[in-house]
Amino acid sequence: MKARTALLVTGLVIAGGALAPTTAADAKPIDKGHFHDVFTEFFDCDGTPVRADNDIKGNFLFNQRGSSPFPYYRESVRGTTVYTNLDNGGTFTTVFNGNTRDTKITDNGDGTITITSYASGGSHYKDTHGKLVLSDSGQTRFAVDIDYNGTPGDASDDVEVPDSFRIVRESNGTNDTAGRDFCDDVREFTSG
Repeated sequence: MKARTALLVTGLVIAGGALAPTTAADAKPIDKGHFHDVFTEFFDCDGTPVRADNDIKGNFLFNQRGSSPFPYYRESVRGTTVYTNLDNGGTFTTVFNGNTRDTKITDNGDGTITITSYASGGSHYKDTHGKLVLSDSGQTRFAVDIDYNGTPGDASDDVEVPDSFRIVRESNGTNDTAGRDFCDDVREFTSG
């Protein structure tokens, strides 16, 4: 009987090892990649016609982490947006970079999760002569609720719960653009 018990225990240990979840080192990304988007937008800025030329590059990683059934997201982005005042041809340029990553995912028990994310980076704004006029930098935390539609490991059918986005911790860096009117800045900094 002892030999049979030892054989059963050995078999269970081997089977348990084969069925154990993969470790973080063994985990494969769900999705990852690089992107480079170049596009132009036109809009009216309180009566001033504006063209925005965007050049944005970045990379992203979507991966399982630990024992959580919910995938975590990370993204790094850098780019430039040149706003051209179409009334006078002057420009207002933003050079920016940012890193965002999910830090905590909480299962709310009602078919939704709360994703808390950390973001850091900065933006520098230059007038039509290339002079630095405004700067924003620092880090912030925010949260959003997601309805995962019963498929925790498949983000393709996830939907943001309306009006759930919220700031958890305000930016701790320089915030030159806080309280400013963007359209007023476009007019001011595109004037020669």
